[in-house]
Amino acid sequence: MRIDKIELYHVAMPLIYPWRTAYGEDAAIHSVLCKMHSGAHFGWSESAPFAAPCYSHEFATGVFEVTKQWLAPAVVGGRFESAIEINETIQHFKGNQFARALIDTAWWTLRSAVTETPLHSLFGAQRDLIPVGADFGVMDSIDDLLRSIEGAADENFQRVKLKFRPGWDLPMIRAVREAFPELPFHIDCNSGYRITDLELFQELDQYNLVMFEQPLNHDDVVDHAALQASVETPVCLDESISSLQMAKQAIALGSCQYVNIKPGRVGGLSTAIAIHDLCAIHDIPCWVGGMLESSTGSAVCTALATLPNFTYAADIFPSSRYYTTDLSNPPMELEMVDAVPHMRALRKLPEPEPARLEAATIARTVIQ
Repeated sequence: MRIDKIELYHVAMPLIYPWRTAYGEDAAIHSVLCKMHSGAHFGWSESAPFAAPCYSHEFATGVFEVTKQWLAPAVVGGRFESAIEINETIQHFKGNQFARALIDTAWWTLRSAVTETPLHSLFGAQRDLIPVGADFGVMDSIDDLLRSIEGAADENFQRVKLKFRPGWDLPMIRAVREAFPELPFHIDCNSGYRITDLELFQELDQYNLVMFEQPLNHDDVVDHAALQASVETPVCLDESISSLQMAKQAIALGSCQYVNIKPGRVGGLSTAIAIHDLCAIHDIPCWVGGMLESSTGSAVCTALATLPNFTYAADIFPSSRYYTTDLSNPPMELEMVDAVPHMRALRKLPEPEPARLEAATIARTVIQ
């Protein structure tokens, strides 16, 4: 496929409810969308690193500029018959995984359009339905949180994820476990703690959590290995797994028993698939995380999650969970399978609605 043109859009999508985590609060999700053209065909990708460099060192304005100035010009005009080829063309640019993900993932969705093959079928997936979980950020009160969890339990979500940070920690966990003694749930710390907080995590062992997600530094695997050796609860790495190399190091050190894989964080679908395959070889279960993308990005995550080693319920949500109106169409919607919420991998990926895209756009450029 020859890459004829790339369009980039930096957008801000207002949330229904602020998203609060250990690293701060977002009232809107800042995302970058990429439309990659080949002849009459095109594919979309989305990276949502947020407005500020708090989840990782990347942020939406930076992703837009790096892709505009360096990555997109490197591939426009080139012909690429595999994802390996297009990634080799940009490999000399260091880091910038969310920006790389725009190029890599857009190649995959473009290939899907050109070959008229559903994205998950390009991966060789054997299923098109995936279980999803319910997630809750830091709320105004524990009572608000308990009501929200009760709603998720009533809808038969099989697990719940709770944001965990100083000031929203042990008392919150005690209240949730007391109210829901049998419900599987885990905590997501978003790098908010250090190995000096070991006693806190040892105390958390008694609450029968599924996992501690990314408890320590965002770029660490050494202290996570020490933590995992000192607690009974499995550690899950998220931010720390920013590449295949980091996944290899984490596995070698025994830093985790689960891995959360987000295409944006690791540089795109190609690396996400490689990490999935590596973890499968080492019997480490995976699950797909989301960055509150529009349905364009969420649908890509759903397609990825159809691979067999994604065995824990994914962080992929119906559009109505966070947005009054999704930027893209069709919106992501739950499907009930045996009364359990699932998402379905779509045969045709959602695309941004032109009027909504224009209204949300902060910056736009075309590289050709």
